[in-house]
Amino acid sequence: MYKTVIFDLDGTLLDTLEDLFVATNQALKSVDMPLRTKEEVRKMIGNGAIKLIERALGENCTPELLDRAVQGFTKYYKEHCEDFTKPYDDVMLVLKTLKEKDVKIGIVSNKPNYAVQVLAKNYFGELVDVAMGEDEKNGVRKKPAPDSVIKSIELLGGDVNSSIYVGDSEVDIQTAKNAGIPCLSCTWGFKDKDFLIENGATLLVDKPIEMLDVLINE
Repeated sequence: MYKTVIFDLDGTLLDTLEDLFVATNQALKSVDMPLRTKEEVRKMIGNGAIKLIERALGENCTPELLDRAVQGFTKYYKEHCEDFTKPYDDVMLVLKTLKEKDVKIGIVSNKPNYAVQVLAKNYFGELVDVAMGEDEKNGVRKKPAPDSVIKSIELLGGDVNSSIYVGDSEVDIQTAKNAGIPCLSCTWGFKDKDFLIENGATLLVDKPIEMLDVLINE
């Protein structure tokens, strides 16, 4: 049984795709660039908001255009990050069960920190002890750098030897590897099972409730 569990947010605990899709296209509209499909946006998520918008702009991207588009994204997403977002089925049960077992729970995401704080508080409340979003301007590198995961484990009073990271992408797999802890890969998120396996996933679950079999029964 793991004593500390650090979760990714988007595509792992929360289905945020619709809100990210709409916000991305709002950003593109703000700079008069072609819009993207939801499936395109799905594949672009994982490395933070700036990289998401850079990918959405594609070959049209310039530093000036990127800056304006990111501003458009931020303005919209700050007001609309919860319009369609919801926890995946059984996620709340998983978190409550872990809490009852005295497991320390954290969230580490490449999502802008303002959104991570709002979503963690509004959806999970006291079930989550530490939540960290993208904060590179304060010296905390984004995933796959291990900084935020290691810092979260330290803030929780945990130990890397009894910790695990749970996520839905290749970025999460690499983050866990860099932090020296196992990664539990979720197949219901933004990347499919074959892609995860191709990118090094060795421990996978297909439904949120199955996380308990790994996190408290191993």
